[in-house]
Amino acid sequence: MAGLSQLVPVAASAAEEMMRVYMDHARVLKLDRPVSKVIIGNSAVADATVADARTIVLTGRSFGTTNLVILDADGNAIVDERLLVSIDEGNTVRVFRQTNRSVLSCTPNCEVHTKAAAAAP
Repeated sequence: MAGLSQLVPVAASAAEEMMRVYMDHARVLKLDRPVSKVIIGNSAVADATVADARTIVLTGRSFGTTNLVILDADGNAIVDERLLVSIDEGNTVRVFRQTNRSVLSCTPNCEVHTKAAAAAP
């Protein structure tokens, strides 16, 4: 992860690491050299904005994973990482009704984030 001066990835497994961004939250990436191009694999999952030549702002748009590639002026990768967009678990309530599950975000009022049928055992 050369190129990032203030980013700590979240371990997804023993063999792989991913950056994490919470849905509807922004995360600032400070880079050690100027950026020429920013590529997000799936713009429905995350968005990237160039704040200045060395600062990128990532915003989680939807739950899921995608990838982030940041290139310098010579086309060299400064960052090439997987990106996980998830919900901020600190302010959520999970409701289970038989095989259905709902996740509510309660900041300050509870609103439904996801609804899904639970997996069969």
